[in-house]
Amino acid sequence: MSEKFRTGWIVVLAGTGINLTFGVLYSWSVFAANIMETYGWTSIQASLPYTFAILSFALLMIPGGRLQDIFGARIISTVAGILVGTGLILASFVPTIPGFVLGFGVIAGSGIGMGYASTTPVAIKWFPPEKKGLITGIVVAGFGLASLYIAPLTRFLISSFGLLNAFRILGVCFLVVVVSLAQLLKAPENPVPHKPSLKGSLRIPARDLTWRQMIKTPQFAQLWIMFAAGALAGLMIIGHLTKIASIQIGQDVGFLLVAGIAVFNSAGRPLAGMISDKLGRSRTMMILYLCQGVVLLAFPLFRSFGTVLFGAAVVTFAYGAMLSVYPSAVGDFYGTKNLGLNYGILFTAWGVGGIVGPILAGAIVDATGGYWFAYMAAGAFCFIAAAMGWMIKPMPKEPAAEVA
Repeated sequence: MSEKFRTGWIVVLAGTGINLTFGVLYSWSVFAANIMETYGWTSIQASLPYTFAILSFALLMIPGGRLQDIFGARIISTVAGILVGTGLILASFVPTIPGFVLGFGVIAGSGIGMGYASTTPVAIKWFPPEKKGLITGIVVAGFGLASLYIAPLTRFLISSFGLLNAFRILGVCFLVVVVSLAQLLKAPENPVPHKPSLKGSLRIPARDLTWRQMIKTPQFAQLWIMFAAGALAGLMIIGHLTKIASIQIGQDVGFLLVAGIAVFNSAGRPLAGMISDKLGRSRTMMILYLCQGVVLLAFPLFRSFGTVLFGAAVVTFAYGAMLSVYPSAVGDFYGTKNLGLNYGILFTAWGVGGIVGPILAGAIVDATGGYWFAYMAAGAFCFIAAAMGWMIKPMPKEPAAEVA
């Protein structure tokens, strides 16, 4: 085994480990259920810290990606770990809506965004282009897999030490783990050249595009809308799964569902990465959105643990898969030199979808007592995204001339 190969996999595993802590975002529904019970918050109020975390996550992806390109992943991930840990600890000392919004939503969410932006770009630079989708999928799989352990761990900490102490314990542990693993992140001196696959509807760009050139291409607008639709559906289900279970099943099994979907959320990432390497990014996206849309339309009929788990598994599998396909698609369309910043800009779509989905669902359930209209709206967006995935056109052979 060559030294470069070994070092590359150390970077991949370190990035995956960091994302395993950032996945605390996906376990918010466990926190929210206890906050609503303890402090009497409404569904919309309990969604606010989660919503602000998504917003901060998405906004900090842009500077996080750019800073990663300049200063390196190690420094940016170290700062990210400090922010995440500090935010959770702060929230525990200010148990109010503004306190949770500031601590969990703004500070921890910003740390998650900066750290997430720095783990994938540094990892894929160690591997050849035919493994780009797979490596991306492995690194981001940690984010989805996190709720497999965080959900039951959070429930245990809350029942054993109380809600606020649970925040403090997780904050300290995550700070130590992320800062430690961040020291293993480094880029190769000679990154593997980028030669994207011609399969699907993607073409090799003539050169690496800057973010200004990227946003002028019609493909960027299509990718942005598609990404927003997938995030809306996925984060709506993830953020409200505990409440959905209490309404449609009538049992307190939300934490089991949150842990269960972690397997599907994470499995979709490396699997879709490998599939998109062979089938093409746009075709893979179209299939994912069709699956999401069909299941969301049927979601009101799911009234047992097994059926709700099935529905949530399909939606979160497709959602998780998108998070490995889109970074690869950005690299295919626009090159990898500015991948951190370019993907950060596209990731604002995830933030918009992640804000609209949970708030829309919270407002609907507060007004109607159920999620029927939320399911229908999310399903419709997924079908629109599937149509865009089918219609998206290849990049021209010389995109620089087109957008200059």
